Amino acid sequence: MKIENLYQLFTNNFLVDTDTRKIRKGSLFFALKGDNFNGNKFAKEALKSGADYAIIDEKEFYISDKTILVDNVLSTLQELANFHRKQLNIPIIALTGSNGKTTTKELINAVLSTTYKTTATIGNLNNHIGVPLTLLKMNSETEIGIVEMGANHLKEIELLCAIAAPNFGYITNFGKAHLEGFGSMEGVVKGKSELYDFLRKTNGKAFINEDDEKQLIQAEGIEQIMFNNNSIKFSSANPLVTVTYKNTQIKSQLIGKYNYKNISAAIAIGAFFNVSTDAIKNAIENYIPSNNRSQIILKNTNKIVLDAYNANPSSMQAALENFNQLKENPKIVILGDMFELGESSEIEHQKIAELATNSDFEKVYLIGKAFSTTSVKNAFSFENFESFQNSNIFRSIKNSTVLIKGSRGMALERILDLF
Repeated sequence: MKIENLYQLFTNNFLVDTDTRKIRKGSLFFALKGDNFNGNKFAKEALKSGADYAIIDEKEFYISDKTILVDNVLSTLQELANFHRKQLNIPIIALTGSNGKTTTKELINAVLSTTYKTTATIGNLNNHIGVPLTLLKMNSETEIGIVEMGANHLKEIELLCAIAAPNFGYITNFGKAHLEGFGSMEGVVKGKSELYDFLRKTNGKAFINEDDEKQLIQAEGIEQIMFNNNSIKFSSANPLVTVTYKNTQIKSQLIGKYNYKNISAAIAIGAFFNVSTDAIKNAIENYIPSNNRSQIILKNTNKIVLDAYNANPSSMQAALENFNQLKENPKIVILGDMFELGESSEIEHQKIAELATNSDFEKVYLIGKAFSTTSVKNAFSFENFESFQNSNIFRSIKNSTVLIKGSRGMALERILDLF
């Protein structure tokens, strides 16, 4: 079936589903496949649950004219999303980077949605499946699209840009994330800069923090919308980030100086799209982080900074340095392993362990196979979460400020149940 014909079926209800447990009446079911599942097997169930059509790529699962056989379901989903994007005469902002993507995306969406009908990536559905699904959620009411793009290897951002065709782009930073896939820091820079490559070829525009020399170099040849820290001043009087923009003080619910840049980007993008200063202020002040990202949680006698959504050497260093600057005492640090670092894993975990133990922290707890093999003094090490849970060492933590940070796979938010 030609993509134009499939698109006509999509326009009947503008609904796409990939999970038979969440089928909506009248949707198109795309039978995606993964390492441990085959969506083709659920085509019949999807139709029974209310889907109008099931798109499959294995002919043995063909049922009737309600099943549409294609060469590859995933590439068809991506092609449909790109075709739909071409029908949308709206600006689409793409953002990527090593750290802060999702928080920045949420802030940008909060600011722009005060003035426009926006459609943004939900959570961190930012890969080769999430980006098409985000695009297909956009409709005739959408005035601005905001698409987060994640990557752990070269050419991935290039693919996502080809699907989403963004007019605008923003890269939060280049950091030591996914080194296993990118191979090196040079690979990280090259991979993330594929967004710039797309904007350069398509005459798009890039939002650039003037204080980031690496971004200025990588974005050469692109029309740049500059913002800097001179017009947006940062105050570190308390743990929550406070900024001043156009003589207006904005008190965020975000902790950590690193979130200053995320807020600055949201302000700059809002200003470019003519969002009023008052609307920007209200949006940022009312944004409350969730999903284990820089959340402040009061648990019994302790104040907990929960930042357990993800971790890499760059974000871990920033979190520790910020936490070290807090005037609250005693300060306790609980760190979990950082994943996808490849051959750099041993060195990077050792660096972070040394940084933590050489800082002004009352106690440091290291959890995970990689951290447990580091050689540092003055730290309590545990090979896994279970051994940490079964120990009695940490149970003495009371009346303290506690930083919990680790990669998503460590699921360190489980520690909250131990206090």
